[in-house]
Amino acid sequence: MPRVFWWVAAAACGDRRVSQSAGPDSILKEPSVRALVVDDSKPSRSIVARVLRELAFECTEAANGAEALELVASTGLPDLMTINWHMPVMDGLELIRRLRSDPATRKVPVVMISTEHDRDRIAEALAAGADDYLAKPFTPEALTRKLVELGVANRPTVAAPPIRVLICDDSHTIRSILTATLASDPGIRIAGSAANGQACLDALASGELPDVVLLDVEMPVMDGLTALKEIRRRHPRLPVVMFSSLTERGAKATVDALVAGANDYVAKPAGLNPEEVATRIRGEVLGRIRGVVSRRPTDGGSMLGRAVASGPSSTAARPRPPGIRQPVQGVVIGVSTGGPSALAEALPAFLPGADVPVLIVQHMPATFTGRLAERLSAVCGRSIQEATDACPLTAGTVLLAPGGRHMEVAGSVATPRVRLTDAPPENSCRPSADVLFRSAARLWGAGTLAVVLTGMGRDGLAGARFVVDAGGSVLAQDEFSSVVWGMPGEVVRAGLADAVLPLSQLGVEIALRLGRTGRGRQGSP
Repeated sequence: MPRVFWWVAAAACGDRRVSQSAGPDSILKEPSVRALVVDDSKPSRSIVARVLRELAFECTEAANGAEALELVASTGLPDLMTINWHMPVMDGLELIRRLRSDPATRKVPVVMISTEHDRDRIAEALAAGADDYLAKPFTPEALTRKLVELGVANRPTVAAPPIRVLICDDSHTIRSILTATLASDPGIRIAGSAANGQACLDALASGELPDVVLLDVEMPVMDGLTALKEIRRRHPRLPVVMFSSLTERGAKATVDALVAGANDYVAKPAGLNPEEVATRIRGEVLGRIRGVVSRRPTDGGSMLGRAVASGPSSTAARPRPPGIRQPVQGVVIGVSTGGPSALAEALPAFLPGADVPVLIVQHMPATFTGRLAERLSAVCGRSIQEATDACPLTAGTVLLAPGGRHMEVAGSVATPRVRLTDAPPENSCRPSADVLFRSAARLWGAGTLAVVLTGMGRDGLAGARFVVDAGGSVLAQDEFSSVVWGMPGEVVRAGLADAVLPLSQLGVEIALRLGRTGRGRQGSP
């Protein structure tokens, strides 16, 4: 499982160069690249320094802005500075302003990190002169990616260790085929197998945790849903992929599991033909496994510093001009991998008071979407329906796109309605968030609030651009709380999100925006 650091500042590298041809064995022979870590918390400084040393930086530390300036004056310019915001004596914002006002330190690369998630605060840090911003908490992988995206480091070539998979299925045939097929992939190692949920829990308790559990739903002794709930209690962040049949009963149990916290699912073939099962495993299971363990240190290894790219990265929320906030006329949500549990957490925070239509695209087969609507209704205490063609969109209507069909907003502002189509998939998806977002932007314009949650791929990116161009707003889930930061990550990197928030804050933010109709805060959309 990936390491997580809760206090930390991100980094960028300066003008000193390290040979791009140097490998991990030779990097220390190159001129050192120095970093100054500024944070009032000693544990925080130690954590940041440890991460940066693993990236081949030589680190010094300072407890506040004033101490940092003294070190710069006495030891010379560092190649990068990592700066925490909230510190005594001199905070990070003042430190950055002083660095940028002095010609001698003006070009020192700086990245700030803070618990501040509000886009106005992020904009304040960037305006003060930070080269980029990284929100807490973050993983070492996020820092690595930030460095690569900024152009301050090369992507490492060290191969990731194999993904360790624990297989749990009551069918001996299925377990055998899964084991043989997965083990044939050099990036996978079988950590063990179990014939029921209890045996799975016993395996998890008896040795090193795997990187992912592949879990059947219907099993004797202890079924997959019961096992999943216990796994989530004992190991909240251990990825679990359900491997279930597409029968009505299997679909119900799988949806319940996804809402309960399963990261993803794969539909079992109807029969037990070994070749058919093996094909399904190669075509779907491997992709799902790699998706839900995407936080593994696939970018691990020593990083080689090079000159910093000018200007901030597009991975932070971008400020939009201040002005009159248009009342929200409709909320549109796009989500994929990890979506059912994300929806179950976010929707209850704003649906009770929602007086506008709310439309949701969840990538899921038709067999599942009706059951998901029912399950979310039970969780939220609010009726959520699978959409039907020509359904009117009245105040407080909450609709889920049926699997296999695109859902659009049609009609007029006064009498909006749903339109379902069988148009070709977009981004290999039907329903597609892009289709929904575009139609909403055309009808509601600046009154559109688009939300992009966890999911693989880039569905929602083009649609979010439509929303922003129409004057609407886009919210994105942050990386740390996402099962897969594909869809929201694409939107954030494109600079389209005006707020990037943890899942626990997204529902609250939507509720606040639904309640604001006057002049927003400075910088509000």
